[in-house]
Amino acid sequence: MKKSTLTLITTLMLGLTTQAQNPNIITSKTYPQGYFRNPLNIAQDASGTFGELRSTHFHAGDDYRTQQRIGLPLHAAAEGYVSRLRVQIGGGGNSVYITHPNGYTTVYLHMDSFNSTLTNIMKAEQYKQKRFDVDMELKEGQVKLTKGQFIGNAGNTGGSAGPHLHFEIRDTKTQRPQNPQLFGLKFTDNYNPTINGITVYDLQDPLFNEGTPRRPQAVKALGSGRYTLASGAVIPVNGKFGLGINTIDRHRAGGFQNGVYSIELFLDGKAISTVLFEELDFNSSSAIHGYIDFATFKRTKAKVQKSFKDPGNPINIFKHLDNQGIIELKDDQVHDVKYVVKDVRGNCSELNFKVQNRSSYQPKANPAKGELFAYNKDNKYTVDFIQVDIPEGALYSDLDFNYSQSAQRPNSYSQVHHVGSTMVPLFSTYKLSIKPTNLPPHLESKALIASVQNGSVGGKFEKDWVTVNTKVFGSFYIVVDTIAPTITPRNFSPGKNVAAQSKIDFTIADNFSGIQSFNAYIDDQWVLMEYDSKNRHLWHRFEPSLSKGQHRFKLVVKDWKDNEKVYEANFTR
Repeated sequence: MKKSTLTLITTLMLGLTTQAQNPNIITSKTYPQGYFRNPLNIAQDASGTFGELRSTHFHAGDDYRTQQRIGLPLHAAAEGYVSRLRVQIGGGGNSVYITHPNGYTTVYLHMDSFNSTLTNIMKAEQYKQKRFDVDMELKEGQVKLTKGQFIGNAGNTGGSAGPHLHFEIRDTKTQRPQNPQLFGLKFTDNYNPTINGITVYDLQDPLFNEGTPRRPQAVKALGSGRYTLASGAVIPVNGKFGLGINTIDRHRAGGFQNGVYSIELFLDGKAISTVLFEELDFNSSSAIHGYIDFATFKRTKAKVQKSFKDPGNPINIFKHLDNQGIIELKDDQVHDVKYVVKDVRGNCSELNFKVQNRSSYQPKANPAKGELFAYNKDNKYTVDFIQVDIPEGALYSDLDFNYSQSAQRPNSYSQVHHVGSTMVPLFSTYKLSIKPTNLPPHLESKALIASVQNGSVGGKFEKDWVTVNTKVFGSFYIVVDTIAPTITPRNFSPGKNVAAQSKIDFTIADNFSGIQSFNAYIDDQWVLMEYDSKNRHLWHRFEPSLSKGQHRFKLVVKDWKDNEKVYEANFTR
């Protein structure tokens, strides 16, 4: 069958349309071209793309490189009004949301600063709420913008790992992010996606977990985006099986590892699975751990994208899925399998290989060893010193739940409780309760649950139990946090004359439970402190209204167990 005919058949089966501006990719609708402009005044260059596989979520926008600089001016991508302003500790940092009359909203994250109008609006709200991190909605028409109008400067705030602009285009009504390159905001990319390998999963047992037999298959490139198996052999199967692919896209040789746009899997020309990174849903973005082979990721950091779907995964990127992507051959003939991977520019790579049902191949069994928890029901497990409540919807598939205990650690107040497997992902949280042993009453308010793998998990003491909602399995025990945070001045000292300074700086840190809050006062009046959690940097910019003369400064920092540190000093301005 010719490639063009196969693409047309696939498109018709999916009920999708091809993008008029690029007939080489599949889309579900058309997108306005030329409506949005580059939000920067430099050439578009990407360090991250829409749908890229991040550690905890799918990337919901495009990351624009800013020449490794902070302070490049940002401009409204089209006319509209500012509908939301946000200052976040971690996450998107300083953010602007612009709603446009064509039904879309653009989002600009990690900004260093807002323009003067937006700065004044945000600062007024911060002083009103007496907090640094503020998320506020603006009324339509409050701040109108023309296309290209200056909105602020690009930066490195929030959870950013370096200076850049994270840019999104969302459907205003649903707030679902769309792939920005579909709107014509494209990056130069003349490279086909890279296929690094595939994995065959033997799925004859009903459970899918870290014990499911996996058979990684190396591939070799033939040139011009064509791949085959390195062995050249027919893959034997017996019973139900699934496939997964390890693939990335690059915009240049040796460039960043970006996400692909589509992954299509065919068996004898029939579409089995089609994944499109055309639109995402924040409600299911964290389901990335159910989409990738999480156990393989934990073991090797490789991100294998499964072409079959766990029954409890709410993800919306599968646009076609035959029998949940699970394949079972009904004869002993050799069958053709093809992966077609494209980036959003239509650059294409194909991997062709063969499979055959062979009775001589006997997959390893993966029987349940513990208690079986159903993904579509509430599940509870209780023994003397632990309670586990897993609500319906938290599991991607049925769970082989295992529990055990080990000896108490020094300076802890419980045994170590081994709950489930760290290689099993969860979509949402479950409630974990541990009963402490020999916990003095005066330390009950300081108790929390710690993880052997991840440190502080949090929680609080209630009715003889320490309880937390957590999204991971692992090994847990009870500890107490009685140590207050630390405050270290960086350019400030008692009695200092700060007339030549625009701000005062501090470093704050906590040993375990983490920073909960910080509040500062000058002459007993609350003042704004800005915070960058990446480097534990906390600072106050002096207001022009601060009078000359002597003043009293006070800084109060609390951790999540309400341990409090206070720093006080006089200064002259």
